[in-house]
Amino acid sequence: MYLFKTEINGWDSWGKLYQTISTFEPLIKSIFVKEKLPFTKIEHCTPGTNAVFKVGDYAIKIFAPKESGIDSTADFETESFAIHRANTLGVSVPKLLASGFIQDKYRFSYMIMDYINGTEINKLNKHLTYEEKVTIGHRLRLITDAINTPCGSFNGIDVIRDKDRQNRWEKYSEHFRKERLDYIHSHDFGEKVFVHGDLNGDNLLLTHDQKLYIIDFAEAVLAPAVYEHALIACELFRFDKAFMIGYFGDYNMDEITELVFNGILIHDFGGDVIEQYVGQLSEFDSLKKLRERLYWSIKHNQTNNYNH
Repeated sequence: MYLFKTEINGWDSWGKLYQTISTFEPLIKSIFVKEKLPFTKIEHCTPGTNAVFKVGDYAIKIFAPKESGIDSTADFETESFAIHRANTLGVSVPKLLASGFIQDKYRFSYMIMDYINGTEINKLNKHLTYEEKVTIGHRLRLITDAINTPCGSFNGIDVIRDKDRQNRWEKYSEHFRKERLDYIHSHDFGEKVFVHGDLNGDNLLLTHDQKLYIIDFAEAVLAPAVYEHALIACELFRFDKAFMIGYFGDYNMDEITELVFNGILIHDFGGDVIEQYVGQLSEFDSLKKLRERLYWSIKHNQTNNYNH
């Protein structure tokens, strides 16, 4: 008799059930018994690709099984490695308490961590003062400086040369794609370090005592530091002057434009980020045009976010 009774057959089926508490309750209860942790009421957490729930003082993430159409094996291994590394470094991330898998109707990998009672930065953004944003930017820089350090290979991903990481650039013109590939294959982006890879507004939490926590390391890779910094500037900060000053210090416009330019060109989400935060696809027929639009976008946000 299976604990998990619902059929999973592709992403659509997984997408309809992965936030359903009643569907996962028997499975979660069994996992907590297995790990000798107290089982209490299950509550929802912010949804993602995987099933994430709050159980008392804990958060449990159950990774999508292969029947969902997503092979989450690499995500599980990457996140387990990343959180263990961050815990060892003393970085403010949830403490990993247990991880493994349970073989039921499907093979479910899982992780149990301390639940962080914080609010996502994207939900607080409009309510933060200039000074609070500067402070958050500075605190985040201390965190990323601690984790953006060399380490051994943990998932075998080459962010620059892996062909399956070019999908988000397919919608760009052939000329732009060729120019981009020629550039990233010939440019020296610097030493590869560990990066979180997806520091957006959902993955940065602020607690009531003003402590920052980063969560969700499934996109972690070895990459040049600009890979991390560019996404933070574009997607997390959206070039907001106060955040940018807190994180990058008293930066030069030309230098910060070049940093974002290089990081976005090699980022797995780069093609989408440009479209969402920099300009329309039709505007980018060359790298020169991308540089110009990035400079304008950054400068525009420096002068229009605040009156002082």
